[in-house]
Amino acid sequence: MKIIYNNGTTAECPQEEELHVIRHTAAHIMAQAVKHLYPDAHFAYGPATEKGFHYDIDLGDVKLSEEDLPAIEKEMQAIVKQNLPIKPFALSRNEAIQLMQDRGEVYKVEHIGDLPEDTTLTFYQQGDYIDMCVGPHLCYTKALKAFKLTALSGAYWKNDKDNKMLTRISGVAFRDKEELTQWQTMMEEAERRDHRKIGKEMNLFMLSDEGPGFPFFLPNGMVIKNALIDYWRDIHYDAGYVEVSTPMMMNRHLWETSGHWDHYKDNMYSTKIDDEDFCIKPMNCPGGVMVYRSQPHSYRELPMRVGELGLVHRHELKGALHGLFRVRCFTQDDAHIFMTQEQIPSEIAGVVHLIDSVYKKFGFEYFVELSTRPENSMGSDEDWEAATNGLKKALEMLHMPYILNEGDGAFYGPKIDFHLKDSIGRTWQCGTIQLDFQMPLNFQLEYVAEDGSRKRPIMIHRVCFGSIERFIGVLTEHYAGKFPTWLSPIQVKVLPVSEKSMDYASKIHETLRKQHIRCELDSRNEKIGYKIRHARQIDRVPYMLIIGEKEVESGTISVRFRETDETKVFQLDDFIQMISEEIAERR
Repeated sequence: MKIIYNNGTTAECPQEEELHVIRHTAAHIMAQAVKHLYPDAHFAYGPATEKGFHYDIDLGDVKLSEEDLPAIEKEMQAIVKQNLPIKPFALSRNEAIQLMQDRGEVYKVEHIGDLPEDTTLTFYQQGDYIDMCVGPHLCYTKALKAFKLTALSGAYWKNDKDNKMLTRISGVAFRDKEELTQWQTMMEEAERRDHRKIGKEMNLFMLSDEGPGFPFFLPNGMVIKNALIDYWRDIHYDAGYVEVSTPMMMNRHLWETSGHWDHYKDNMYSTKIDDEDFCIKPMNCPGGVMVYRSQPHSYRELPMRVGELGLVHRHELKGALHGLFRVRCFTQDDAHIFMTQEQIPSEIAGVVHLIDSVYKKFGFEYFVELSTRPENSMGSDEDWEAATNGLKKALEMLHMPYILNEGDGAFYGPKIDFHLKDSIGRTWQCGTIQLDFQMPLNFQLEYVAEDGSRKRPIMIHRVCFGSIERFIGVLTEHYAGKFPTWLSPIQVKVLPVSEKSMDYASKIHETLRKQHIRCELDSRNEKIGYKIRHARQIDRVPYMLIIGEKEVESGTISVRFRETDETKVFQLDDFIQMISEEIAERR
């Protein structure tokens, strides 16, 4: 596949850049199609993304709906069919402003105005459409083989809520139609697995207009949440962690000291108590720091591993809220490790092994990303370099390949992110390890070294699940609601065939409950086929016990397995032993 760079040279596209170039070109072709259909449209930003492309557009009084997307797609196809050459050219800053003014592109003019005066800008032209861009692009419009527009949403100009809300049109583009078909198949499967739909069917959680972004967990959902928390506590006890709980609300001074007031206050909820500003915590770390600072520490106590399952609140735009994936309050399975500089590699290795064991438990593959210093950061160059090198050294020591993500670290330190791959190939960012030199400095944390001197500890922030609520959403879609037995809200359903077997079924139900097996008795006056379908397709129960006259006479149970649809005859004690072992081992 040939591409054209902004200096006019052409070359074969490196394989790892193909999708980015295709999607970048698709964004330009979409913008040209929109301009043909809506001549008064003004364009802001139109990047390629990891999942596709989008363009933020000011359409004036025009309100687009999903029904308008096919017409834009049709116009894109017409532009592709024309096989227009895509040609770059360069202009000085003043020439670029003049060109964009002449074309009425007010957002481009403002963007150029933010650049230094000696900047040379590059543009790409295809037919009657010109766009400011660094490239590269496909050489001809016909090289765009497969694309689809997928969504409409809102986006503030420059991501600032005080600016105008623009219309964001999103889409996907691929190398060929076969890849597009594969993507569409995956999207259909994703829709079937949508955790909001399954969560409603299985009575896991609910969302209400009275609390947008604040999920309500129902009894079945609480079973899963508590099972995950029990698992979290077990593995952390084994790994030498202690657990604390810190206040949900603390005063402004604390958040100024931590740096969150300067770097994160737009995402924080605040109120006044006794004429003093207080903030509801968006993260647990300052509270964890206060726990450490509450008493003196010796080098003999380090590393000190402190976990917290803290409920945090973050302000998210209403339009960004999405089921359990994007909420305004969630339980963060946090831990903070206080250590010496020499302990950095071994402690990070320990965290990596812990997170690896968690993801293997749920059948996830994953890849690792190392994110470095962002623009909006705090701390010295020396501390950032030391922290970044510490993470690199730990990953190299583990022989763990990683992707470098420049400029996407936390404001107080670089981080390692774990991206899970689910059963249908989608990726989710969940676990993270962040190395922090700044907060121990801001809060003047100390420990007494072996020589009696006072030294400053280094701090690791880390999560395994990330957010327990979001992780439940990911698991729901990963398993399509068919949770492993140890996580399933209902582990066994007892299904009497008729009234004649009801007494025996009731005794089995009671026996299972006494063994702490989550069990329900379906005593409804329905046919057994209906009960089985409901248990398997709606409740997604791992084991269904079908109890008829034959089972009553023989004193046995017929066990139907969810995964295979097999039915086997068991003695009740044998079944209890089998399922109890499965639950205890969290298979």
